[in-house]
Amino acid sequence: MNNDASKPAHAQRREFLKQGSLLAGGILAAPLLSRANYFAGTDDAIKVALIGCGGRGTGAAMQALLSGQNVKLVAMADAFRDNLDNCYKQLTSEDSAEALGGQTKMKSKIDVPEERKFTGFDGYRKAIPLADVVLLATPPGFRPLHFEEAINQRKHVFMEKPVATDPAGVQKVLAAAAVAKANKLNVVVGLQRHYQNSYLELYKRKDLIGDITSAQAWWNNDGVWVRPRKYNQTEMEYQMRNWYYFNWLCGDHISEQHIHNIDVVNWFKGGYPIKAQGLGGRQVRKGKDHGEIFDHHYVEFTYADGSILNSQCRHIPGTMSKVDELLIGTKGRIQAGAANIVDLKGKVLYQFDTKLENNPYQTEHDQLFAAIAKGEYKYADAENGAMSSMTSILGRMATYSGQVMDWDKALNSNISLQPKLYDFNALPPVLPNEDGFYPVAVPGVTKYM
Repeated sequence: MNNDASKPAHAQRREFLKQGSLLAGGILAAPLLSRANYFAGTDDAIKVALIGCGGRGTGAAMQALLSGQNVKLVAMADAFRDNLDNCYKQLTSEDSAEALGGQTKMKSKIDVPEERKFTGFDGYRKAIPLADVVLLATPPGFRPLHFEEAINQRKHVFMEKPVATDPAGVQKVLAAAAVAKANKLNVVVGLQRHYQNSYLELYKRKDLIGDITSAQAWWNNDGVWVRPRKYNQTEMEYQMRNWYYFNWLCGDHISEQHIHNIDVVNWFKGGYPIKAQGLGGRQVRKGKDHGEIFDHHYVEFTYADGSILNSQCRHIPGTMSKVDELLIGTKGRIQAGAANIVDLKGKVLYQFDTKLENNPYQTEHDQLFAAIAKGEYKYADAENGAMSSMTSILGRMATYSGQVMDWDKALNSNISLQPKLYDFNALPPVLPNEDGFYPVAVPGVTKYM
């Protein structure tokens, strides 16, 4: 993926998102860090299994293959065979071959015969043991289950954000993260701003603005795809296909997208909120295929030092589009979209040189696979991924209920949105009424604790 350094930083970030979607989640004994612990087989390649073969999974697999290391894709799994086939077709296309250095090079990097293509809800269990590194890119609701399995199988992991859609899932990820640390397993989470040069340079200089007293974060745009119900689909299959609109799978767009901006503020603050309150609803996106999620959220997150993050995300066509973060301190402001730091009078104290910007989606994989190739333990993103996921969940609980949500109570609530049984003939946790509409949270009526 090419990076046009002539574009301003905020434009590059939008392009990275576009590119990502086009290429579009006794075991405590620590192993010795030797090549024997990392690679199986005789060709010394780092073997990769892809779990989740949609657009983001396809992109993650290609980025792993382009990491500059001896990487081989050896297994693929997805709930749906057509997703897997489309992904494999893209990865083995002429364009992909050209990117990978030709047909011969591509064939040496993609070795997934029929017997290593797995479908259904349990396909991940068959794919994970075959690899050294697992890429998790299914809908987020499955992330805790898949991450736990990968870590229990002692695999390094790249997983997309968010890493959970409910507090019970967050706790499962936190528990697995501890096991990953104990076993020195590298874990990278797709909160890619942590790997983006402009954000890293701003973070290094955050003391220029003094103590952060408030922040603002935005993810406002037109919204995403809708996949209508098809004839003869079971309810479970329909929700899996149209997963963005069901909380057990997606977590609402405050979690699926706005987590990026929320995470940036958590990162620069060096902590997580202690409570949240907010408002939201469905003003435009109200059809049967829009499931149960809101189309707008506004949340006031309060941190332990009393500082406030004013957070907003909106999916309404024809409205202002903005994806950005602003941090305000006692001495100045960090303007992430402009990639600069200014004092309280607007004088520029630091301006990032856009010619030095990178593609953070690729950098995540470059750094992960470089560490694995060297036998190094360097990346432990899972805990922060879980805590920032919990921050977005806390915000959703606040907007859905209209109540003040306490971090500790919410995190320890054990609330789970997951179905009792993962099967295409089983009933998912939310069902439509006789008119085909799904129940939607009502602030003041919806209760959590």
